[in-house]
Amino acid sequence: MKKIVCAAFAAMLVAAAALPAFAGCSDGTRVRLCEVTHSVFYAPLYVALNNGYFADRGLDVTLTNAGGTDKVTAALVSGSADIGLMGPEGVIYASEMNDAPVVFGQLTKRDGSFLVSKKDEADTFEWSDLEGKQVLAGRVGGVPAMTMQYIMNGYGLYDGVNCTINTEVAFNMMGSVFEADDDVDYTTLFEPTASEFEATGRGYIVASVGAESGEVPYTAFCAKRSYLSEQRGTAKAFLEAVREGYEFMRDADSAEVAKALAPSFDGTSEESLAVAVESYLKIDAWCSTPVMTEESLARLADIMKNAGELDGEPKFSDIVDNSLAEEITSK
Repeated sequence: MKKIVCAAFAAMLVAAAALPAFAGCSDGTRVRLCEVTHSVFYAPLYVALNNGYFADRGLDVTLTNAGGTDKVTAALVSGSADIGLMGPEGVIYASEMNDAPVVFGQLTKRDGSFLVSKKDEADTFEWSDLEGKQVLAGRVGGVPAMTMQYIMNGYGLYDGVNCTINTEVAFNMMGSVFEADDDVDYTTLFEPTASEFEATGRGYIVASVGAESGEVPYTAFCAKRSYLSEQRGTAKAFLEAVREGYEFMRDADSAEVAKALAPSFDGTSEESLAVAVESYLKIDAWCSTPVMTEESLARLADIMKNAGELDGEPKFSDIVDNSLAEEITSK
């Protein structure tokens, strides 16, 4: 709860940089979507935006980037966003609030980051090699950092004991800090940044964090219960459009997907986007169904408890409302 109170002061920041991902239909039903960060990892969403799947359903989606699950949660709570794409941990942290946000559709089912080393050791790397090393893991309390800690602890590696798990560097600064700081040995990076670092010799991908950790409900679409009640048709149409985006990606080749993603990633080549898509397809990153399972939420709870960020067991019905997801998958 303390995290949410603090995050509320950041809510004003959520009016932040709107991304030119989609020019919606001006007379459509407006949906204010706030994303945790802008990443190819959320590709089905951008495909839905750029291929017009939202517009086909009469939705005018505007997209903003909050820069953190805590800030997306604050945007939902304050009413400055209708739907948030974020880590479900934000819903767990806020679950005791009045009219708290809930998950109504899952997008990704594992960590989307890759472990990048300063040494070319992909053929020989073992997780035990992180002993005595400093690893940039992500923001404290966020699923990327907690998942990395969960993996490392499983190999007997503990921050301040036999390694350093650095959670002090902001997500968008991890690559530059890794490159500039000689004391940092490894970092976790999402695509296409990870592959671009490797292509330019600035780092080497040695492992997939998501492949090692197993399935985790990593990012999901969330909204307040009141919104899902009052705007049920809108939320359902939104989720249907995202699912159509996933289906396009499932059936198209990586070059076609990259072309559909390109308008959302100015400055990134279609070749880099295609490589990123292939990387995520290889680790089975995206959900074929938006329905979240109790088993996956329990895995997330274990990761949070391991990091000291959760006491007790979250009640599934307090965190997840699968009714819309089940409706669209039952067709």
